Amino acid sequence: MAETVDTLEEQAPESEEQEQQGGSQLDPEVAARRDAALAHVRQFGDPVLKTKARRVERFDDALRAEVQRMGVLMDDALGVGLAATQVGVLHRLLVYRVQSGGPLGVLVNPEVEWSSKEEETAEEGCLSLQGVHVEVERPVHVRVAAQDDHGDPILVEASGFEARVIQHELDHLNGVLILDRTSREQRREAMRILRESQQRVTG
Repeated sequence: MAETVDTLEEQAPESEEQEQQGGSQLDPEVAARRDAALAHVRQFGDPVLKTKARRVERFDDALRAEVQRMGVLMDDALGVGLAATQVGVLHRLLVYRVQSGGPLGVLVNPEVEWSSKEEETAEEGCLSLQGVHVEVERPVHVRVAAQDDHGDPILVEASGFEARVIQHELDHLNGVLILDRTSREQRREAMRILRESQQRVTG
């Protein structure tokens, strides 16, 4: 999620979406760091984003280094969440930080054990779909079973924005994008934005 809930800008203005609201308003150093981080994030059209990640079986120093790298990339990109598939790694691993300066959340092999019948709709963006924001309906509360980066079991009960970020990143691990969860009309508009963005890059 990025505000990219990777960016859920509406609820987390400090998230990666800040860039969408005008990179020119960012401090030059912050903007440069963000651009450098985004260069490592796979973008819409990359087949890895539609691929289901595999369970993590080895909890070693390499995995913990991967977690740290993802945390740095997410922070530098001004995001609030990042899934391993977004950096081209097919591991069931996600990181998130819903409050600036708060602890880094790390979920390995996460699975939703329970979700509330109560749902709400909010605007989401994504570090892998820059410039796109669509409305997505999700359960307000979730309980997620996972492991930490040492393999120990953890249970996370989340509500509101945190629950939305976790669900957004979990979708990435299953090859699901926010375009798959929004209306046909919003998907069509999002595709137009993505095409125009690509034309600017290649043109």
